[in-house]
Amino acid sequence: MSRLSDAVEAGRFVVTAELLSVDSGGLDAVHEKFAPYEGYVDAVNATDNTAAHAHASALAVAIALRRLGMEPVMQLVCRDRNRLALEADIAGAALHGIENLCCLTGDDVTAGDEPEARRVFDLDSIQLLALARGMGEGRYLSGRTIDPAPRLFLGAVENPGAPPYDHRVERALKKVRAGARFLQLQVCFERERLEAFMREAVAQGLASQAALIPSICLARTPAALCYMDERVPGISVPADLIERAERAADGEAECFEIACELADHARSLPGVAGLHLISFRREAGIARLCARLGIPPRAERETRGDSRPVAV
Repeated sequence: MSRLSDAVEAGRFVVTAELLSVDSGGLDAVHEKFAPYEGYVDAVNATDNTAAHAHASALAVAIALRRLGMEPVMQLVCRDRNRLALEADIAGAALHGIENLCCLTGDDVTAGDEPEARRVFDLDSIQLLALARGMGEGRYLSGRTIDPAPRLFLGAVENPGAPPYDHRVERALKKVRAGARFLQLQVCFERERLEAFMREAVAQGLASQAALIPSICLARTPAALCYMDERVPGISVPADLIERAERAADGEAECFEIACELADHARSLPGVAGLHLISFRREAGIARLCARLGIPPRAERETRGDSRPVAV
């Protein structure tokens, strides 16, 4: 059983993080990206050509993470591969003991720096989840047997802060029915949107069927907040937060304060199972945030059995 699935099954508060993209440098380059916070996180996402920019493959990075003693969550996007290639990557990951998969449809190629690339989209994220669930049950999509079946712990993403708001929980439930056991929620700077999503998630039983893990982004500067608001699809940063960071004597420190407040708010919501932390800087901001909020290191959470908030 993966460390992440064990934490989810035990009801412990989970912490995951996003690994900065890797282009070269071998194992040392991978390790330096998670070393500042490795003592806090249960697992680290190996991203798959995020925002339609080419980087070292998610499979290769996930294998490197495992070799370095860190549990990976291997992302898989449908944009770049057909079903045969997706099945091959899942089987290949399982050969290396990689169990955690996060299935995404993927940003369109126009979001990246090679917009002339050909889109694939043979499957969408829900179909990919169903495919992976079938492989975990011992069969390829064709029906051909896999013996022994790979051990897989499946996840997906959902965006509580993007329209149509009224259908987000319903869409997430489709992913759970397809096989998702955890959902990493897209970064949401609007507290009321996350609150509404979690309230409906508890009411409809989503929170009891999958671990819901809101994402928190540690922006470095007010300009970074503006960039996300203007350029990143599906993310809206309230004007008052941007103005607050811009007015501050130390914009970087204020951005950190904003991240801490959003993280503290997210973890207080009924149904939240943990936090997914994203930082685009090569320093210990993630560890600093955890320490600031009193989130114990992973080993202490495992020993103490720290539980996540209970939905009421």
